[in-house]
Amino acid sequence: MKALQIVKYGEIRDSLSINETERPVITPNDILVEVKAASLNPIDYKLVGGHLKDMVTLNFPATIGYDVSGVVVEKGTDVLDFEIGDEIYSRVPQQQMGTIAEFVAVQSDLVAKKPENISFEEASGLPLTGLTAIQALGSVGIKKNDRILIHAGSGGVGSFAVQYAKAKGAIVYTTTSTKNVDWVKALGADRVIDYKTEDYKEVVKNLDIVFDTLGNDYTFEAFEIIKEGGKVTTIVGPPDEETAKHMGMTDYKLPKKLADLIKKKSAIYKLTWMQPNAEQLNVITAMVEDEDIKPIIDLIYSLEDGIDAYEYLATGSAKGKVIISLS
Repeated sequence: MKALQIVKYGEIRDSLSINETERPVITPNDILVEVKAASLNPIDYKLVGGHLKDMVTLNFPATIGYDVSGVVVEKGTDVLDFEIGDEIYSRVPQQQMGTIAEFVAVQSDLVAKKPENISFEEASGLPLTGLTAIQALGSVGIKKNDRILIHAGSGGVGSFAVQYAKAKGAIVYTTTSTKNVDWVKALGADRVIDYKTEDYKEVVKNLDIVFDTLGNDYTFEAFEIIKEGGKVTTIVGPPDEETAKHMGMTDYKLPKKLADLIKKKSAIYKLTWMQPNAEQLNVITAMVEDEDIKPIIDLIYSLEDGIDAYEYLATGSAKGKVIISLS
């Protein structure tokens, strides 16, 4: 079968290759999926660049990709929840990375039925971004009437988070560039801040929650705009101590600057290290079928143009998801 594989660390063009590889062999708890579509995520090209090699060990060549939608063509002897022909989607775990291929084996307990009202391409863009947003916002208990700032509302995670927060009844502020203001407003945000012309710290004050999707100074600036006892949830900032422990960082201590900011505002601070979760995928399926969530796709590429797709994603200018279609 054909697969898009990382063959070495380095630049995207030099380090990815479409290769012939063996079709996966499933275990009793797996399903074999004929891949119809797979979506790209920033973690993928960070792996290519070697930026995560201290955390993730790759044996080259390694098929790339974590998000998948497709059709069940084979199932293990212990699989009871799925049948041949079922249309599914999933975010596979690290040890099963390799969704940009004609077939992929996935643990059945990490799989959900694809929403019936969307395409395979749309479904493939939901797992990582949707699970990340649900877990990050769930970690700080988002609820009705919470005032929340979501950074980068035109990105994959941001565009899902805006819709999810609105579905929860929150009052949503978000940031984006001038060209995307109207587009992001259509997602349901109550106030879209054009970071090219406005300082978001002048627009929002005394927020209940900040969802930090950008990191660096944005993580620390979040504490300037939350209320006393407010909450900062991040997917890119330093780990909180509880999350660090789960990540195996036994001697970890919060950076002093961050610890001081948390103390000053009596704030809650959480890093989300997203985990695959079929129950939450089922929640996403229901929300999509109820039209509370609309998948957002920027561009769709063929497998043969997969390297071009990753180079485009790495520019950081995508609105929503970049997809590879194998249909």
